[in-house]
Amino acid sequence: MIQAPRGTVDILPGETEKWQLLESRLRSVLSRSNYREIRLPVFEHTELFKRGVGETTDIVNKEMYTFNDKSDRSLTLRPEGTAGVVRAYLSHGFSRLSPPVKLWYCGPMFRYERPQTGRQRQFHQTGVEAFGSDGPAIDVEVIVLAVDCMHALGIEKFDVHLNSIGCNVCRPVFKEKLKEALRQHLPNLCTDCQDRFERNPLRMLDCKNGSCQQYFTDLPSSLSSLCQDCRQHFDELLRLLTLVGVPPVVNERLVRGLDYYGRTVFELISDDPRLGAQSTICAGGRYDYLMETIDGPHTPAIGWALGMERISLLLDESSNTSPLAFVVSTVSDVAVELVTKIRRAGVACDMDYPPTGTTARPFKRQLQQADKSGASWTIIRGEDEIAAGEVTLKNMADGSQTKVSVEKLIGFLQESAGKSV
Repeated sequence: MIQAPRGTVDILPGETEKWQLLESRLRSVLSRSNYREIRLPVFEHTELFKRGVGETTDIVNKEMYTFNDKSDRSLTLRPEGTAGVVRAYLSHGFSRLSPPVKLWYCGPMFRYERPQTGRQRQFHQTGVEAFGSDGPAIDVEVIVLAVDCMHALGIEKFDVHLNSIGCNVCRPVFKEKLKEALRQHLPNLCTDCQDRFERNPLRMLDCKNGSCQQYFTDLPSSLSSLCQDCRQHFDELLRLLTLVGVPPVVNERLVRGLDYYGRTVFELISDDPRLGAQSTICAGGRYDYLMETIDGPHTPAIGWALGMERISLLLDESSNTSPLAFVVSTVSDVAVELVTKIRRAGVACDMDYPPTGTTARPFKRQLQQADKSGASWTIIRGEDEIAAGEVTLKNMADGSQTKVSVEKLIGFLQESAGKSV
C-alpha cells in the first residue's frame, strides 16, 4: 500500500471541521482590522527565497524543496509566506496605494525538516503583512491582532515576548559586541553557530542546540546598542502596548530565524504541554529592508505568521456536522425527492442509499443509519404516510413522534435549524 510521504498528514473528516472553525474565526478577526486576503502561488523562483529569506538561514541552506522545471528554471515550493507577499506587492504596483497596505494569507508551506508535534514537512500558515508605515502604532496593531486571533480561538494562556534588534545603523554595533563576547567560546559551539559567527551572529542566539545555549547566558543585550531612533521606537511601542492592555515580556535574547528582520521582533509563547517541546504559537516582526533585497523601493513593513497545525492542537471544540434531519422511506424515489426538497430549503438532510440496485433497505436498517448519522430528527415516510400526505417526525433526543403534513415539514425544519444555530 502506498503511504503518505513522511512529514505529511491527511486531515480527515472530524478534524477538518476543527480546521474550518479555525479558519473562519481567523478570517473574522483579520477582516475587522481591514486586512484583505491574498492568495499566492505554491511555488516561486528559487532566487526570491535566496535573496528574500537569506542565504545564511537554515531554510535556504537545508530545508527548501527546490527543483528544475522542464525549461531548466529553478523553482522552490514556498517555505514561508512573507517573501511571496512582498513579490506580489511589487509585481502588482501596491506601492501606489495609500499606506498602510494590509494583507493576509493562508495556505500550505514546505520545509524539509524533522517531523515533530505540530510540525510537518507540508504545513499550513496564516500570516499578516502591513506595508508602508514605520511608526510603532502599526507594530501595536499587528501584535494586538495576533493576540485577538488567539482569544477568538479560545486560547488565553500565553505571553507576548518582545525585543528590538535595531536597524542598519545600530545592529552592526550589536553584532560586533556579540562576536567579541562569543569569540572565546567559538571552538565549543556547534558547526552551525561557527558558520553563523561571521555571516550573521544574531542567528547564533536562535540555535536550538542545548550545548550551545550554556554560552549564551551572559551576552550583551541588543537593547543596549539601540540608536536613538530605535530606542524611541521601542519605548513608544512598550507604552502603547501597555495602554491597550497587552503588556509584553521584554526578552533581550529574542531574535528571529530569518535574515530580513530588524527592529521589532516578537513571539507569542505558550506553556501548554500539547505543543510538545516547541512553545511558540505565533511569531513575527519588522522587515523594513526586505523590499530592497529584491530590487524594490525602501518600504517599512511588519507581519507575523502562525502554524495552523500547532494552533489546532490547542482547540478542544469542533463544529457539529451531523445533518438536522434523516429521511427514512420504503420507496427510494420518495426519499430522493424529499431529501432534495429539504436541502434546497437550506436544511442539512441525509438519507439511506441502497448499496445495490434501487430497492430501499428495510426500515430497521434505515433507522439504524439515521441513528448513526447523529441527526436531530428522523423523517419517516412509509406507505401510510404517503397515502395521508404527511410524515412521521421522530425526535432522536427523546424518542417522541408526531405527525406533520408535508406542506408544513419544511417550515418546521427551518425553524428547528434556526434554534440549533
